[in-house]
Amino acid sequence: MSDRIAVGQLAGVFGVKGWVKVRSSTEPEKNIVDYQPWFLKTPHGLKEVVVDDFALRPQGLVVHIKDYDDRDQALALGKAVIEVNKSLLPDLNQDDFYWHELIGLKVHVVPGESLADQNNSDPVLLGEVKGLLETGANDVLVVKPCADSIDDRERLVPYLPGQFVLSIQPDKGFIEVDWDPDF
Repeated sequence: MSDRIAVGQLAGVFGVKGWVKVRSSTEPEKNIVDYQPWFLKTPHGLKEVVVDDFALRPQGLVVHIKDYDDRDQALALGKAVIEVNKSLLPDLNQDDFYWHELIGLKVHVVPGESLADQNNSDPVLLGEVKGLLETGANDVLVVKPCADSIDDRERLVPYLPGQFVLSIQPDKGFIEVDWDPDF
């Protein structure tokens, strides 16, 4: 496991003085600037940089990277992915999770919940979390098949704790859901 996590991506240059547009995965988007230094995955390898200024424009977030003072320097960074050290992320409440903590967890349907076959006492393995989607109404777990999963179907399970997501146990490597395996 890497000690870093992707939190955004450079999206192109902005102006002639080395500023770059940023697509941030943080909420709110400007919080990405709070996590320093950045590690940019450029075409030329990993580059550690520090943001020394930023602005929210109608076009989105733009930043100035220290010692990148002209358009050509900024252009050389390309569309680099922005990573930061995970240790910089704030601690969450016990029942809250960062998306990266859910990736790779096995997803089990809890017996006696939504299973059509109530006689089955073993949890049904739907697959593992490969990603999450932000839909506006609620986030959605993207569950892809894995070894020992019930079938080879991808499923989208609404991330609604207490309704569909019953238990998240990252230390044990799984999530328990109330979900019909036929969906």
